[in-house]
Amino acid sequence: MTLHKYNTGIIGNGSYIAHINTHAEVVWMCWPYFDSSPIFGNLLDKTCGNFSIQSSSKIISTNQVYLENTNILKTEIHTETGSFAVFDFAPRYYQNGILHCHRNFYRKVVPISGDIKIQIKIEPSYGYGKQKLNPYLVADRIEYKSDEFQFQIRSNVSPNQILKEKEFHLNQTIYLALIESESIETPLHQFIEEELSKTKQYWQNWVKHCTIPNFAQKQQIRSALCLKLHQFQETGAIIAASTTSLPESPNSGRNWDYRYCWLRDGFYTLLALTNLGQFEELEHYSQYISNLTPADDGRFQPLYSIFGENLIEESVLDLDGYLKNQPVRIGNSAYTHKQNDAYGQILLSLLPLYLDERIPEKNRFHNLNLIQKILDQIQITMNEPDAGLWEFRNFSQKHCYTYLFHWVGAKAAKEIAIKLEKTDLIKKAEHLMAEASSNIESCYDFELGCYTQAQGKKDLDASLLQLITLGYLDPKSDKAKSHLLAIEKQLKTKEGFIYRYLHKDDFGKPETTFLVCTFWYIEALAFMDRLEEAIHLFEFVCEHANHVGLFSEDIESISGSQWGNFPQTYSHVGLVNASHKIASKMNRSLFW
Repeated sequence: MTLHKYNTGIIGNGSYIAHINTHAEVVWMCWPYFDSSPIFGNLLDKTCGNFSIQSSSKIISTNQVYLENTNILKTEIHTETGSFAVFDFAPRYYQNGILHCHRNFYRKVVPISGDIKIQIKIEPSYGYGKQKLNPYLVADRIEYKSDEFQFQIRSNVSPNQILKEKEFHLNQTIYLALIESESIETPLHQFIEEELSKTKQYWQNWVKHCTIPNFAQKQQIRSALCLKLHQFQETGAIIAASTTSLPESPNSGRNWDYRYCWLRDGFYTLLALTNLGQFEELEHYSQYISNLTPADDGRFQPLYSIFGENLIEESVLDLDGYLKNQPVRIGNSAYTHKQNDAYGQILLSLLPLYLDERIPEKNRFHNLNLIQKILDQIQITMNEPDAGLWEFRNFSQKHCYTYLFHWVGAKAAKEIAIKLEKTDLIKKAEHLMAEASSNIESCYDFELGCYTQAQGKKDLDASLLQLITLGYLDPKSDKAKSHLLAIEKQLKTKEGFIYRYLHKDDFGKPETTFLVCTFWYIEALAFMDRLEEAIHLFEFVCEHANHVGLFSEDIESISGSQWGNFPQTYSHVGLVNASHKIASKMNRSLFW
């Protein structure tokens, strides 16, 4: 079976994310927002735009890495006649106490050795390839306009040389800037070098302030940096992934658009960042949550746009698709689903704002009305079937996972109520915890010795590993051991990966393992003091990152191939939380 890995790194700054492959091509860059059409998008179709720096000589090898502890990407290209490197980054830094994260994209092309000729190709499009953006030469720059935005290209290379796609000798450092409207008063090379230096310092300082245990630090740092890029700076929304329609397995039809904010995913990402000692993201996300508008009946959707919009209509585009995999979807009809676990996840994600003493001025985030309304929704939806965590499209069930988060959410509300000395709210939360617990227990199958996916069903579900990791089950109890054993028997591959489930759904039987499930399993092993097994599997799974340490959504167990949207926040969240639990169990000091 052929090994498939995604051959891109990502850069960004909270305003946009760009995917750059090992040949220094920008193959995916949505503009101006995370969920906009790409201006460079040949990841899905050659009509969707391209930004490349090509050598006229045959490429022998490439090497792509991040500058240490940053989101600055370096791509080295070695050809028959010589070598050069491309540095790609998005600016992010503080200056005079103000955060700068302009929608600018910088490229620095450096000759390394030999005789190199390069050709710069900039071919943006919009509307998912429907509209080619034509260049306009204005003085020393190239301008592109659409009905929604404009941007310009500046360089120390002649703009005519770029427009005519002429080859030229790379005998000096070349600078390229894609910018919206910023005035540049210093020479371009000086301006970009200063932006590079400030951005490098920002990311390295950010990493310095992460609380990272001495287990798998390198992997945790890359995961943390990746997760940070997925929060939209303007609103605080956290997207699940920056891509759409990368298939969960070849020709499966499981091609989804993940460029939106799932309330569930937001919780998991914030849990990981809080474990890393980063709270700015939580504070920012809480503002996003407080600005969401629930439906007239008080319900929240499972997902919203990055601006908090309710309508995310799903449609299919006439595009080739990634490696000819169709359909290509934009939008996601899951916004219409009932996924009632979201209420508990909102409460749990807000809990540190009330309890964690490391967060200054906690009171300014307190919103008792919001807490009460969300707890009301747990009460209203307690006995309602829903589409569940895995977003089943054609049927509803009474999911054990949903009841788990009713229980966890009510527990979080109780802790908040205790902090705020709200007796009535404490009693209500306790009542809902008991009701949720009763529903969870009704999902227990004595014959199988485990909790099943839904009431009255025999199907197993890897998400229920979190009955152990979220504290519902005592890890030392016989019930926890039996539950884990049943999941191992049915959902674990011989390589050690975990399927989310194995029964047929709307699209048949899943063919690939869902990577976060494997990290949930590793975390459960650590909870249950099976530490050597947890460490061994963790190290094995880490070998399945791509060349710059990024993880996909899914792994094909036998070949180890990456599939699904990429990079996936779920996967990196799983890594961070599993490694933290392992570190806390290790018989040595937690920190260096």
